[in-house]
Amino acid sequence: MARADKKGYHEVRSWGRRPLLILEEDLRNKSNLLLRCNPVHKSVPVLIHNGRPICESQVILQYIEETPFFSGSGSTCTLLPADPHERAVARFWAAYVDDEIGAPWDKAFRAGTEEDRAEWMGKVAVAVPGLEWGLRECTDGGRKGCFFSGAGVGFVDVVLGGVVPYVHANEVVSGERLFDGEKTPLLAAWLERFGELEVARAVLPDVDRVVGYVRMIHAKNAAKGAE
Repeated sequence: MARADKKGYHEVRSWGRRPLLILEEDLRNKSNLLLRCNPVHKSVPVLIHNGRPICESQVILQYIEETPFFSGSGSTCTLLPADPHERAVARFWAAYVDDEIGAPWDKAFRAGTEEDRAEWMGKVAVAVPGLEWGLRECTDGGRKGCFFSGAGVGFVDVVLGGVVPYVHANEVVSGERLFDGEKTPLLAAWLERFGELEVARAVLPDVDRVVGYVRMIHAKNAAKGAE
């Protein structure tokens, strides 16, 4: 299950070439299925495998990593590196993305006033240079590749990948470029390269659709704040 402004179904294939059915969830009208599968947070994403739900993005990714159904027996396509220290570094930066980028961005998304929204987006902007530093450290200044895992997509890239359409939508809505080519060149290159991936294009929402959704939520929250 994934967030959307309208419900719908479509099939995609994982990196293990396993067919997956995606149900898009309207969070303004949460389904009984979502409430049964994630009664604690009542949020997406949720992965249902063999009739059992797995909740929260990073937990889902690690479940996929460890489950042969998705990766395939003997698959060399992994998200986390084999080295324990490198795995710890990847988990650190994935947590940084969620805590320092995702959490304040979600607050900004739900803010009732322009002042509150600007304050929360300011926190996101402050965190971006730290992420640029992390990408530089993980890639030896880009010499190992443009992704956090080097030449190929890894755990941090997938966690950060969810914000790609929102980075573009934010530029349309506010005029602010979070991953700027001059200030954060590695993140700007990462953004372009990740968006070009066939698997990313297959699952990420269209930017125009996200722009409309963001503007609708902003207007709705502003109306609530004026009451």
